[in-house]
Amino acid sequence: MIEKEKTPVCEFCFINNPIFKNLTNDEADVLSYVKNCNSYKKGEIIYNERTKVHGVYCVNSGIVKHYKTGNDGKEQIIRFSKKGDIFGFRSILSEDLACTTTKVIEDCTVCIIPSSHFIKLVKENSGFSMSVIKLSCVELGHANQYILDIAQKNVKERLAEILLLLNENFGINKNGELNIFLTREELAGIVGTATESVIRLLSELKKENIIDLDKRKIKLLDIKKLKNISELG
Repeated sequence: MIEKEKTPVCEFCFINNPIFKNLTNDEADVLSYVKNCNSYKKGEIIYNERTKVHGVYCVNSGIVKHYKTGNDGKEQIIRFSKKGDIFGFRSILSEDLACTTTKVIEDCTVCIIPSSHFIKLVKENSGFSMSVIKLSCVELGHANQYILDIAQKNVKERLAEILLLLNENFGINKNGELNIFLTREELAGIVGTATESVIRLLSELKKENIIDLDKRKIKLLDIKKLKNISELG
């Protein structure tokens, strides 16, 4: 648990997520008071699929992944959440169990808004409600696109697209490497293929001087070629 004096102040985080921009000053103050904040280490589970979600989670720092587990025990990664992102709200609104497991892949601090308070904001603040609806629509659009990609693109095209999306969402560090370091198994879990296939295709992209590899670190050397492969360009 985070010490009280180190608890993140909500107003400082709102700039990272416009969903909260319609809150009044009083609502923001109350939100800062009623929320709880936890620190999690890499590898910890925040909640498991098919369990009850007790609040809406907002990432203050670090990265978490959301995945479903197949009958064979393999992970199918649905998406990632980083600083400013919220998750768990669909389960609260629908009163369903969690549809994914949420696991920490980079040490993080997460604030939890109690379910009852989140519902109160939705009911009483129309601007906030519209922001939640818009976010739901965006995530639904991403899910639809993912289904289309699985159906119509081959594995190399999907891998190229995932690398571009990681670059867009997480950026690069001072060495030009993607700001998220994933295992080959995790990459395979996003692409929706076997780990061996991802290892082989990454090697191919490196030989073609499209990317460079250093263990988990990936540097994108030729964005244009990646776009051509992914059929986005």
